[in-house]
Amino acid sequence: MGERIGLSDGEWALIGPLLPAERGRGCRPAQDNRRYFEGMMWLARTGAQWRHLPDDYGKWNSVFRRYRRWVEVGVFDAMLESLAELAERDPCADMIDSTVVRAHHCAAGLKRGLKKPRRLADRAAASPRSSTPVAMPKAARSASS
Repeated sequence: MGERIGLSDGEWALIGPLLPAERGRGCRPAQDNRRYFEGMMWLARTGAQWRHLPDDYGKWNSVFRRYRRWVEVGVFDAMLESLAELAERDPCADMIDSTVVRAHHCAAGLKRGLKKPRRLADRAAASPRSSTPVAMPKAARSASS
């Protein structure tokens, strides 16, 4: 189990009203938005898979379904806009630190416009001969190597 990641009452007082009221499905009552939102924060903070969500936040599938609904209707976008209007903005807070930005594993490829890499055999043929003599003549090598 992971450590519980929660909101302070002051933080929840700002965020809670920005979330849509949930109604239960069928005969089940809706669960608390705060608990589910904290579960979503736990996943974002830890990078864990949905199935590894601790039981403290509710059933992982229920939290996931609410998350998907909120994404589809734009709850998080509206929340960020509302919070940005409330907050006093510090111009330095918008800077991105390079320790946070990581390149995708595909980013290690060639830059556009460069020649294709040559095969190792082509490189050897194009390279000048080495002035270093062969370390051991063929006849002196043992048959086991």
